[in-house]
Amino acid sequence: MSEQQGLGEQALNKAAEIGLSSQLDEVEKLDVDIKTDPLKALQGQVDSVAIAGEGMVMQKDLRVEKMDMQVDSVAINPLSAAMGKIELTQPTQGKARVVLTAADINRAFNSEYIRQQLQATKIEINGQQMTVVPQQVDFQLPGEGKVSLNANIRLQETNETKQVAFTAVPEVASGGQTVTLKDVQYGDEQAQSPELTKALVDATSEILNLSNFDLEGISLRIKNLQVEAGKIALIAEANVTQIPSA
Repeated sequence: MSEQQGLGEQALNKAAEIGLSSQLDEVEKLDVDIKTDPLKALQGQVDSVAIAGEGMVMQKDLRVEKMDMQVDSVAINPLSAAMGKIELTQPTQGKARVVLTAADINRAFNSEYIRQQLQATKIEINGQQMTVVPQQVDFQLPGEGKVSLNANIRLQETNETKQVAFTAVPEVASGGQTVTLKDVQYGDEQAQSPELTKALVDATSEILNLSNFDLEGISLRIKNLQVEAGKIALIAEANVTQIPSA
């Protein structure tokens, strides 16, 4: 690699890193690796763009342990590239892998966004409309392809505290935009509160909605998921219309 080529790639990498970082509330580590050479860049071509992030805090206070994205054969505006920016001249597709830990999902459950979502959903219990106020949520990824949740919920109208516990198997929803939970198994004490369980099942799906992980010009569609002890990985197709840059 020539010194000129190396400096050109470094400028594009840095611009993309700054652009992506500006869309995140927090990020522990972010690397962009753009592979090209001066001749191809002048012809409006980039061999590949790889994005690797760790500890990325997205919208709605959702933290992602890791995100890796790879896009190949990118058509760019050569004039913009000469000024250190990546401007796509046509949409392209790539692959992405998003990893969340149980701690990340617990953080989301305690975020203001999910709390407001739950409290805005009235639950009918014993013929009465109730407002759900989460007190403590313990989400776990025990392995064997399952998730488990144990929560203390306060019913605002009666000030009662209910315990909700269930295990379930996550699967990709139709359309690939979110994850649904199937084979929901109630805890022993939950036979009388399926409505509360459903509210928390729905909240889990909302947390795993891939639109939460979209960045400007980049949207994701789940193709597969891998549930392991302590973490869940979403394997996605990335539709890219633009790569943010400074």
